[in-house]
Amino acid sequence: MSTYAFFDTVAAVATPFGKGGVAVIRLSGTDAAAVAARLFRPRSGRALADYPARVAVWGDILSPDEPGRVLDDGLCTLFHAPHSFTGEDVAEISCHGGVLATRSVLDACLRAGARQALPGEFTRRAFLNGRLSLDEAEALGNLLEAGSDEQLRLSRAGMSGHLARETEAIYGALCPVLSNLEAGIDFPEEDLTELTPAELAAAVAEAEGRVCRLLATYRTGHAIAEGIPTAICGAPNAGKSSLYNRLVGRDAAIVTAVAGTTRDVLSETVPLGRVTLRLSDTAGLRESTDEVERIGVSRALAALEAAELVLWIADPTAPAEADADADGAAETVAAAEASGKAVIRIRTRADLLPHPLPTGDGWLYISTVTGEGMDALREEVERLFIDGALRTGEDAVVFSARQAAALSDCADALRRVAGSLAAGLTADICAEDVRVALDALGDVCGRNVREDVISEIFSRFCVGK
Repeated sequence: MSTYAFFDTVAAVATPFGKGGVAVIRLSGTDAAAVAARLFRPRSGRALADYPARVAVWGDILSPDEPGRVLDDGLCTLFHAPHSFTGEDVAEISCHGGVLATRSVLDACLRAGARQALPGEFTRRAFLNGRLSLDEAEALGNLLEAGSDEQLRLSRAGMSGHLARETEAIYGALCPVLSNLEAGIDFPEEDLTELTPAELAAAVAEAEGRVCRLLATYRTGHAIAEGIPTAICGAPNAGKSSLYNRLVGRDAAIVTAVAGTTRDVLSETVPLGRVTLRLSDTAGLRESTDEVERIGVSRALAALEAAELVLWIADPTAPAEADADADGAAETVAAAEASGKAVIRIRTRADLLPHPLPTGDGWLYISTVTGEGMDALREEVERLFIDGALRTGEDAVVFSARQAAALSDCADALRRVAGSLAAGLTADICAEDVRVALDALGDVCGRNVREDVISEIFSRFCVGK
């Protein structure tokens, strides 16, 4: 947002372009009502400004530079600052849907004195005007992109301010710690502190515990909101692409009886129960003299390296000549597991195996034809990444890498404070780390976040939000 100007009056279509019954054009800024009045004429004959806020007024939408030309009829609603989404004066004009009709009304707004809003500019103004904290704004962005019920639930909780309230509470609890330390620095000869050394240490330990409990929620928040990078790996023709198609819900990958059909990495993001998977279907892991296949295997290994979860696929019905490939794939996946990646072992084509299927051998048995075993896969993924004690719609949950990094910095600083207090170090050393902790907390909710971070967050929003 290098061209961002906070005091401009901006306009954008707040509903998706395309065929629809209604489209909404939003104006926000000091001149929002004046711009709307230049192009909206109530059918009642009264001036738009004569109507109270939050009342939908029916009228004609006019071309501001072609007197008497009616572009459409619709509704206009005014919202007065600070009682609006952005905290500024806002006008919302509802017209008939359709690309041409919507574009003509937006163009009229721009000719009447507004400028085109940038991506995320309405939400950015809401943040800058104190209507939303930064984590609430991020939750709103997640809500707009939600692809599962669990993402909706987590986003709604973030927008309700659960995380913001918890970080603000920790911030408030640390402020007296800093003021006591600073009093000891500024007036070392006078006993102006209200907290004893033991009470200071207890307050720091309590704050660190709360921060660490918040940080522990990130595994769940990350799994739901950001998604788990997941590589489907195994020997050629083990059933990887069949599982990928089953999870995606369509024939996205070519499936044949010919080993080595998959030559490139196919990627898609899909929900599986409460978890979001950023799936990668990869080429079969084996030695090959085929140049294209070797490139595919190289890309498969790169996907495996980037993954947090590996779905290791093996075919229990494979002929004996495939054993060498399967052993090689097993060694590769075992090395990935040893490096800390979560691995789920899956045997495919369960519909072709004698029943009852084995249990307790460390493998999930799945049929991509009948769907057998898919519930067990969902349960295992949720067991690995979801904290069942968390109520994602009600509890404070960390859901972005930015938030987790800031809280990690805060926890590190508080540990240093605890160590300094225990060692009897001077108040100025302790105070400096408390300031670092407070700054890190401020980064979570946007108290003191950098401009480049703000711009990066809101640039991901769509125009009109």
